[in-house]
Amino acid sequence: MLKNIHPLLTPELLKVLAEMGHGDEIAVVDANFTAASLAAAHGRVLRLSGAGLVAACDAVLSLLPLDVDDPGPVAFMQHGAMPAGQPSPLQARVIDAVQRVGGVPARACEAMERFAFYERVRRAWAIVQTSEAQPFGNFLFKKGVILAQQA
Repeated sequence: MLKNIHPLLTPELLKVLAEMGHGDEIAVVDANFTAASLAAAHGRVLRLSGAGLVAACDAVLSLLPLDVDDPGPVAFMQHGAMPAGQPSPLQARVIDAVQRVGGVPARACEAMERFAFYERVRRAWAIVQTSEAQPFGNFLFKKGVILAQQA
């Protein structure tokens, strides 16, 4: 155990977050997501068994600086039952965490069509798969930089 480190952040996940560079993306996804096949090129799938999407995103965002200079540092998979661009209640809870913990406004969170989201995840640095049972609980976060005064 370490002080001030979210308990869901495993040693493997801490390593992945530290290895990421500015502009790299990490996906945090639900239990139904096709993580293994989309990560086939790099093989970086980390599983947070027992963790829900909101808790996992809170944990990742507690350490990951978001790219505030990018107009869309956060993307989520458009829920099939929701109007275009509108998040589901679960996605809205993650977007609240993005605002609260990540310091990024909700307007910077982009809804993406399912297959476009899959293509973007193929290029992600890693995929964190949760045990979230609600479908379409899938997010991408783009890493930013830590400014000298933030360090």
